[in-house]
Amino acid sequence: MSILSYQDLLVWQRAMDYVVICYELTGSFPKEEIYGLTSQLRRSAVSIPSNIAEGHGRNTRGEYIQFLGVARGSLKESETQVILASRLKYISESQTKETLLKSKEVGILLGKLINSLKEKP
Repeated sequence: MSILSYQDLLVWQRAMDYVVICYELTGSFPKEEIYGLTSQLRRSAVSIPSNIAEGHGRNTRGEYIQFLGVARGSLKESETQVILASRLKYISESQTKETLLKSKEVGILLGKLINSLKEKP
């Protein structure tokens, strides 16, 4: 299968799935977190596929890799917020595990894409 669009990338698709999970999780957060952890987690999660897409649309491989690095940073940021939500008892242990498992999958795919772009001449 050839990649015609960033939407064809498995990493972008899985990152979008991760965003949906994060939105679902934050829907049950306390109302006082609407401008705090809810907003922060949603924004960092949305940043992941957004940066994958933006990098794909850039002119050079170096720029693409840079945006993928930003996506990976946002992924780690969102993982930290999921762990905090778990510590605050906003989400269950099973929700935490499921979300971090999806995050790990996205991280592995991002790493593979970055490495493949670095290896090409």
